[in-house]
Amino acid sequence: MCLGVPAEVVEIPDPEQPRARVAISGVERMIATDLLVDEGLAVGDWVLVHVGFALSRIDADEARITLDQIKKLGGDVWSSEVESFASSAIDGGMGERA
Repeated sequence: MCLGVPAEVVEIPDPEQPRARVAISGVERMIATDLLVDEGLAVGDWVLVHVGFALSRIDADEARITLDQIKKLGGDVWSSEVESFASSAIDGGMGERA
């Protein structure tokens, strides 16, 4: 289905590169933060992620509500989103695949 899903920023490996490592439901992935370069993202921030890109920064309450709503769509939808998130890969900008 490819919904936009909330994920928490857990690492910003190189502040000069528009990339961040985020986590959702125990799965971590490197994502592109090109669309939020002026936001000043920090570890602990929440972002809405779609196809490997952070689309917007959201607060923790909005993240929780959105995650709850996605889970209410049913286990298959949630499982599909986590699986899609787990299998995505964005070049970390440092010669590695995330």
